[in-house]
Amino acid sequence: MTKIVHVLNGPNLNLLGKRQPEIYGHETLGDVEKLCAETARSLGLVSQFYQSNLEGEIVEQIHAARDTAAGIVINPAAYTHTSVAILDALHAFDGPVIEVHISNVHKRESFRHHSYVSLRADAVIAGCGVQGYALGLQRLATLLQA
Repeated sequence: MTKIVHVLNGPNLNLLGKRQPEIYGHETLGDVEKLCAETARSLGLVSQFYQSNLEGEIVEQIHAARDTAAGIVINPAAYTHTSVAILDALHAFDGPVIEVHISNVHKRESFRHHSYVSLRADAVIAGCGVQGYALGLQRLATLLQA
């Protein structure tokens, strides 16, 4: 049976390719979705891709993943640094969680150095551009085989 993984994206990621391309690159969210679908397929997985600018909607997606997903790859974007609600939702999910950031958050403003999500994540990938999503899916596949 094919395993489903949820790829969740937080606020402003809908502006990829337009917003600060010097930090986030020129790829669009559509490009990321295509990359995730292709990578997942090559790993024997199926990706379900989602983006929201609203914290509660991301929490709802994590709750839905409890019934349908083997694992989660999440780029919580700005909610990384602020959302205890997303952390709590992830704590209620039993499968592996991989945290992804397009930019190297540790080379940016100091407030970006703290992540609530990292307290639950099984791995954190930062600074690899959108390739981080593919790396996250690869790591998730490895964890699901263990």
